[in-house]
Amino acid sequence: MNFDIAIIGGGPGGYTAAEKAVKAGLQVVLFEQEDLGGTCLNRGCMPTKALLHSAETYASLGHAQNLGIQTQDITYDFAAMHQRKDQVVSTLRQGVEKLMKANKVTVVSGQAQIQTAGVIACNGEIYEVKDIIIATGSQVAYPPIPGIRLPGVWNSRDILEGGGQNFDSLIIIGGGVVGVECATLYRCLGCEVTVLEAADHILPFMDKEIAQRLTMILKKQGVTVEAKASVQNIEGTPGNMHVTYADKKGEAHTVSAQGVLAAAGRKANLEGLFGPDFSLELERGAIVGDVDGRTSVPHVYVIGDAKARNIQLAHVASAQGENAVAVIAGKKPPLDMSVVPSCVYTNPEIASVGLTEEGAKAAGIAVKTGKYLTGANGKCLIEGTESGYVKLVIDSANSKLLGAQLVCPRATDMVGELTLAIQKGLTADELSAVIHPHPTFSEMLFGAAEGLRQL
Repeated sequence: MNFDIAIIGGGPGGYTAAEKAVKAGLQVVLFEQEDLGGTCLNRGCMPTKALLHSAETYASLGHAQNLGIQTQDITYDFAAMHQRKDQVVSTLRQGVEKLMKANKVTVVSGQAQIQTAGVIACNGEIYEVKDIIIATGSQVAYPPIPGIRLPGVWNSRDILEGGGQNFDSLIIIGGGVVGVECATLYRCLGCEVTVLEAADHILPFMDKEIAQRLTMILKKQGVTVEAKASVQNIEGTPGNMHVTYADKKGEAHTVSAQGVLAAAGRKANLEGLFGPDFSLELERGAIVGDVDGRTSVPHVYVIGDAKARNIQLAHVASAQGENAVAVIAGKKPPLDMSVVPSCVYTNPEIASVGLTEEGAKAAGIAVKTGKYLTGANGKCLIEGTESGYVKLVIDSANSKLLGAQLVCPRATDMVGELTLAIQKGLTADELSAVIHPHPTFSEMLFGAAEGLRQL
């Protein structure tokens, strides 16, 4: 069978690339060995957010009396929460399936293996193609900790698929995005949560001030957070697990819980992808590719989490998929990959885009910062939000916006405006010249920019 493009992996990057390739007039075959939608839709972003919405709604009812609302005997149904999550995931997956069908993409269910550049084997069939886009995503990475694969140690897939796993107490190894979102989810349900992070602070790839603020908020909510924690050993049986770790002073501690969640990162999913006569350049187990996705083998591209040194975000994979197709079709990549927002769905939400103050100074760029606190925003006071802020980073020389960090309600929605501002080279004056409606959370963007205008 002959096609113009073969796309291996049906996640956000893969199905986006397939849709764009068909619209470019190319014949496309898409290989997916599990479910269309990939990890994000089926075992990551979407189920996490669906469960977080249920859990946060439950937790907010516990404080309803602060709003003058009396409630009694509020409980949650864990199975029903997961049933709703499954309905959301199923609806979205069906949407992707319909999209592929409407665009006449040939979808093949099975493990695709690249035999040589231009030749792919799957389910005993051979597919000859002109170009290949690898979009196989990532899988859970396990640190070399004794006991990490014991029964009673779960990963993000275990707690998101099907009926999930409920706990009265949980130890989370890893304080990255997965770790802190799961900590928020389970704490909202009344679970005793301990987060152990090996780095100097949680969310190690984000602004240190964000990490400090989130640590304070999580502790206020009842989560135990230990940074610079070196996990030494895991023991026990499901329901009675024990984790030994050394704290920042090197002193040993043992904490016990019903379960342990391994959330220490992800790695490129390349298992079974390469045939015996095919190879390309790898770096730390991921595929090396240039800015447009070209690998060391002509006509073979890589996007998303399978790519080395890549930001592991669904919207990054989608954008890279569209750009790779444009390059294959001989066109200019349409999407700007230089400004990418990152979001964390804790309570309050966190979002970041562009340079941080520390990053700018490390790059030798003189900057000014403007900050607006949630306590000064009417909508935040109305909704009783946790303490937070909007912080803008501008170039001292020309006042152009270089970066923004948000810890506040609807941060993940508002960061889009700031991403556009950075991409278009707007200044603090130009941002503060935009009228924002009142009362809204978005007024914090205006407030932070206005403060810089007065400097």
